[in-house]
Amino acid sequence: MRHISKTVWILSLVSLFTDTASEMLYPVMPIYLKTIGFSIIFIGVLEGVAEATTGLSKGYFGKLSDISGKRVPFVQLGYMISAFSKPMIALFTYPLWVFFARTLDRLGKGIRTASRDALLSDESTPHTKGKVFGLHRSMDTLGAVLGPSLALLYLYFYPQDYITLFYIAFIPGIAAVVASFLLNEKKTKHINVPKQKTTFFNFLKYWKVSSDNYKKLIIGLLLFSIFNSSDVFLLLKAKESGISDASLIGMYIFYNLIYALFAFPLGIIADKIGIKKIFLFGLFLFTLVYIGMSFNQFSFMFYILFFLYGIYAASTEGISKAWISTITDKKNTATAMGMYSSFQSITTLVASSLTGLAWQFFGAQTALMISALGALLSLIYFIILSLQN
Repeated sequence: MRHISKTVWILSLVSLFTDTASEMLYPVMPIYLKTIGFSIIFIGVLEGVAEATTGLSKGYFGKLSDISGKRVPFVQLGYMISAFSKPMIALFTYPLWVFFARTLDRLGKGIRTASRDALLSDESTPHTKGKVFGLHRSMDTLGAVLGPSLALLYLYFYPQDYITLFYIAFIPGIAAVVASFLLNEKKTKHINVPKQKTTFFNFLKYWKVSSDNYKKLIIGLLLFSIFNSSDVFLLLKAKESGISDASLIGMYIFYNLIYALFAFPLGIIADKIGIKKIFLFGLFLFTLVYIGMSFNQFSFMFYILFFLYGIYAASTEGISKAWISTITDKKNTATAMGMYSSFQSITTLVASSLTGLAWQFFGAQTALMISALGALLSLIYFIILSLQN
């Protein structure tokens, strides 16, 4: 395809393989942890620490990538750590070992994400940002279709054989590592500057020197993120309405399939009519879906809502990163991406916690309506921001 470089294709394939491995384990991870003696509380602590590790490390390693002027080594190391951590979870069942292996997996994601996104930005122009990031999201999300499908197929023939599944997930993980070594660092002319030392939270200093456009965009994205809780709550709402477990997993796969199919074409459209317009369209769909989820009780309507939700994700996930990359200097792209990803991880954790509390005390309908109203507030913010520019 025109304007899609070899590097973009390799990164997209690497993400496809990695997400296939990760999503293969996603449906069975809580079940497996319970079978080896983990309590619900400890599972929550484990996932919380793992996600916090991902979020905070994205900013640090993004800054490190910009300082070093290197992208590829961080991408390769990150994918390698994640690949080898998966079979480690099944190797021993000691709680501290599982805790270490799961956190290591998320650290790998933190190491690679900002550098990978910066590399995608480097491989695009202002007129192809949507297409490049859209293709990457399509391929990445295709892994979220293949992974659970393969897991369901395996468990159909070998019920409750969770440990073997962890070893099978190592295969696409290794394929991702091998593919990452096909990447080549671009040779660029660097001005000789003194070597900089960076601390873990040094990336936060970027906020002071970043542009007003970057700050306004990040504030809007985080405002939305703090109301955008885990997709698990949508699945729980469907479950409460009487949807069977098999249909629920089917809906999750269906949502990811729609996401994968629409991310690339919506990226192309974004390049033609404007990234902002597609992103606003996505926020509108999110609001619509959450309002619909709040009141819906009909099985067939859940499929329609998850269809719209897939289009929402395709309109915002890659598009938001493309938007960030258009308003940051090339030398600070990884730092800018990493800072946003770090803040987003924290706000997402807060969002899920608040939604869980609202669900517990006021019910599902109220919890989902709060998210819908928050998204509507974010939509209004971005409309005002667009009118000012």
